[in-house]
Amino acid sequence: MSAPRLSSTPLPGIGVRYDLGTREQRRLSVVAHRDGSRTLSAYRTDDPDACALSVRLTSGEAATLIDALMPAHHSPNLLSTTELGLVAERIELSATSHWNGRLLGETRMRTETGVSIVAVLRRAEAIPSPTPDFRLAGGDTLIVIGTREGVEAAAAILGRE
Repeated sequence: MSAPRLSSTPLPGIGVRYDLGTREQRRLSVVAHRDGSRTLSAYRTDDPDACALSVRLTSGEAATLIDALMPAHHSPNLLSTTELGLVAERIELSATSHWNGRLLGETRMRTETGVSIVAVLRRAEAIPSPTPDFRLAGGDTLIVIGTREGVEAAAAILGRE
């Protein structure tokens, strides 16, 4: 399989256009506007110069799409949990959460949902394998792993205000 073809074209006064040719002979482009927004376009297979779809994204929407395409916590060297029926997700604890200032063990997360909290991200620090006596704080991001149903139940419990 050949490497993806990516080219860039400066667009004076606008930004830069990036064009990608895919393995399936599709053409996609992203215009990175100077204001931080992005325009994502897909072109027709029968006429690669005819745009089939064009979507303008704010910088925040573009960042969310980037995270969906290649999550920052994704590494090809990590175990693929979806093949095992497991998912790993980030759940942010709000400042108004019922659990703000409480001990992790008080959530009874593993007992109630079967989900494991494998790390907590706090500011620029990662706390791996937090113990039950770990004190949660608003703004923490909890990295959880479990079944899809368990993770959804965990999000509901942690979202309690």
